[in-house]
Amino acid sequence: MGAGPELPRFAALPVGIVVAVQAAVLTALSGRYGFHRDELYFVAAGHRPDWGYVDQPPITPWLARASTALFGETPAGLRVVATLLGMATVVVVALIAREAGGGRGVQLFTAVSTALSGYVLVVSHMLATNSADVLLWSLIALSGLRLLRTGDGRWWLAVGAFAGLGLANKWLVLLLLSGLAAGVAVAGPRRVLRTWWLAAGIGLAVLLAAPVVAWQAAHGWPMLTVAGGISEDDGAENRLLFVPMQLVYLSPVLVPVWLAGLVRPWRDPGVRWARALAIAYPVVCAELLVLGGKPYYSVPLLLPLTAFGAEPALRWLARGRATRRVLTGAAAAVCAVVSVLVGLPVVPASALNGVLLALNKEPAEQVGWPGFADTVAAAWARIPATERDTAVILAGNYGEAGALEHYGPERGLPRPYSPHMSYYDWGPPPDRQAGPVLLIGRVRRDSPAARVLTGCRPVALHRDADGVDNDENGVPLSLCTLAQPWSTAWPILRTYY
Repeated sequence: MGAGPELPRFAALPVGIVVAVQAAVLTALSGRYGFHRDELYFVAAGHRPDWGYVDQPPITPWLARASTALFGETPAGLRVVATLLGMATVVVVALIAREAGGGRGVQLFTAVSTALSGYVLVVSHMLATNSADVLLWSLIALSGLRLLRTGDGRWWLAVGAFAGLGLANKWLVLLLLSGLAAGVAVAGPRRVLRTWWLAAGIGLAVLLAAPVVAWQAAHGWPMLTVAGGISEDDGAENRLLFVPMQLVYLSPVLVPVWLAGLVRPWRDPGVRWARALAIAYPVVCAELLVLGGKPYYSVPLLLPLTAFGAEPALRWLARGRATRRVLTGAAAAVCAVVSVLVGLPVVPASALNGVLLALNKEPAEQVGWPGFADTVAAAWARIPATERDTAVILAGNYGEAGALEHYGPERGLPRPYSPHMSYYDWGPPPDRQAGPVLLIGRVRRDSPAARVLTGCRPVALHRDADGVDNDENGVPLSLCTLAQPWSTAWPILRTYY
């Protein structure tokens, strides 16, 4: 199988300008609001490096540790790595457009579309497991498409390397691999499977992922427990919202573009080698509908489809009258503004409630953590000084625990504990700390935890100063009595969701 026609030159200058503007905007806004609850968890996990955690592989916490070590343990310092991942994603998706034969204009269009898409803005602004995941999916797609186009089996090594790294970040990459495998099996070119380079690529992926898989196996596969809980609790809602959310996660104006990319390999003989990509997306969507996975899990596949659809979309615009181009440009501008408003912290925190949070709840989880720590500090002060040496702060979730771990010391608070996710593994308190328990959150009377924490009396109610409707706004704080030693109480308190 030959390499086919020579590809256009990479549009380094225009794509570079897009990436530079992207970096400037993200950097300027990275310090607004504050840490996201997940970011606080990543920072805490990064201080406890391991080959795995209850709910995730290690790459994102490692990136958090590296970024804060280099640039400071602040929201802006942490988010340097998210910005770099977002910039790299734009470049890789532009290279996918080039792989599909797109010239300078097509690559520029793809870069701008990627950088301004709502999903990419969100995961480029704040550090999330998806920040690295969207880049790794794009790299697998680029390497796989280069393999399918050229037939050069050595590209299996790149696919294997990025797949192994993907497994060390988030196991959702298995969905992408299964979708592409199904696409090659159905539409070919199947000769890329008849090479020893395939085995070498698989071996490289296994080698990179082995420590992570071994950690999960040694700890009873907790990530599968978490995934099962997500499917059980949110599966019906995820299935109901799946199709509508596919239409809005990137941008409504990009839907015709990625649909064109889905159709193009079947109509354009020049890219028929990419039919596996067109098959992979519906396969991944079907898998997620069966599993009850979150709708955004499939969104990274829409980026290479957008890259493939860019050229026919631009041809359609060029053939139309000026009115078509003006209306399309106006719609694109409106959608870009909406994406920025939804994905970036450009409005005051007090203006978040309402439509913006309905479209993206993540900004709310970046607001109010210092005030939350103040509320906890005031409640802690109500414990008699003679009892504080044996008292314990018990946070209801990893976000609260991470916030108190970060903001607590300057407020005179001790180390917090939490039975949630990997914080469970980092506890329990010593049995000698059998004094008052400052509980953040509620304990249902019929829950097993009610046998452990008794006599709870409310001492405070946290209210966000900006009135933002997040998970901590309205959370009660109570002083409780520990009914049994922490060593026996801890397994009873454990929570995964």
